[in-house]
Amino acid sequence: MITIISGTNRKNSISKQVALQYQEILAERGVESTLVDLEKLPVDFISSALYENQGTNIDFNPIRDHMKEAQKFVFIVPEYNGSFPGILKTFLDALEFPGTLKGKKCALVGLSSGIQGGVMAMSHLTDIFNYLGMHVLALKPKLIRINGKMENSKIADDSYLKRLKDQADAIIEF
Repeated sequence: MITIISGTNRKNSISKQVALQYQEILAERGVESTLVDLEKLPVDFISSALYENQGTNIDFNPIRDHMKEAQKFVFIVPEYNGSFPGILKTFLDALEFPGTLKGKKCALVGLSSGIQGGVMAMSHLTDIFNYLGMHVLALKPKLIRINGKMENSKIADDSYLKRLKDQADAIIEF
């Protein structure tokens, strides 16, 4: 079982579309997956699930528990302002520290509308995961100018699909 995290709470995001397509790629390989969609976080999440309120939000707790139980993750990481979305950092801050991610494995997929493919976002996130003791797969697809590579809510570029499939194979074996 692999947990895929769509790394933004933006409505109708390309990140979510890529996450759903990644689920299909895993299913083709006979691997079950679940999707954590940050768009579906409780509306009061920031004020009711962090710091002194950790563990008290009954709507967030099932997500938090799932993250504690999961062993492998794929983070779909859009580039926002030269890094990753603040909601993703806030989500990570709401997880139980230090044990939720320690010793677990993850893969990162970077998305951008520009030419960097989320390289800085993935670098920043890798630093955080290393600090938390998570093992990050070295193969990190950078999907540049993603907006022009989508058709009918799916990636239509064969080279991008190959990168995702290669990474899916790697995270399965990781």
